Amino acid sequence: MRTIRIHVEQPLAIGSELDLPAQAAEHVARVLRMAPGAPLTVFNGDGHDYDAVILAVGKRAVTLRVEQCRGIDNESPLQLTLAQGVARGEKMDLIVQKATELGVARIVPLLTERSEVKLDAARVEKRLAHWRAVAASACEQSGRARLPEVTAAVPLRDWLGGLADDGALRLALLPEGTQQARALDFDHAGGLLVVGPEGGLGERDVALLLEAGFTGLRLGPRILRTETAGLAALAALQALHGDI
Repeated sequence: MRTIRIHVEQPLAIGSELDLPAQAAEHVARVLRMAPGAPLTVFNGDGHDYDAVILAVGKRAVTLRVEQCRGIDNESPLQLTLAQGVARGEKMDLIVQKATELGVARIVPLLTERSEVKLDAARVEKRLAHWRAVAASACEQSGRARLPEVTAAVPLRDWLGGLADDGALRLALLPEGTQQARALDFDHAGGLLVVGPEGGLGERDVALLLEAGFTGLRLGPRILRTETAGLAALAALQALHGDI
């Protein structure tokens, strides 16, 4: 039987009662048609799953009681940040979803020289909330009990200017890159992976990255679309240096 896992943004403890968020409650009541007494699992990103039982089901509300708490240890030992040039529409949703499933620790949407997506302040906040919801949904499906950090979209120059000198490998997917994934040597600091948007990284972007100490990473002889490139790189790095 498939385990139903639902993300909630509130503290959880054994014996506590809670109401599911409206959208999750509607899904449980109207789509899954779950009844009082049915089990499900909730999590809030603290690294635990909380086994719960449904106490009451209404038209727009579902009340639970937490019965048990279990630590979940399925986070990748390879701490990777995906700095992704913002892609259009559903492409970005796909990238956030699959990167979360692949165990990425952080997702930074980047505004680059060739970015086709333009975001004002209001849209930045709206898209951030949407991307975080996509990541939470991917955690529900994949069994992760810790959510990846998803930051607001930021210009590449600004992001580079705020990077800490923590020893993380600095990599950028470039067609002309010479570094191969299998030859990399990660330590506890993990790595930063920059991927351009639909039009790729521009000359000014590449110059900024090289100045900031990034190395060009090449996956193979074919040029991949933006929605493929970062995910392929994450999968390769996880297989070679992580937990896949």
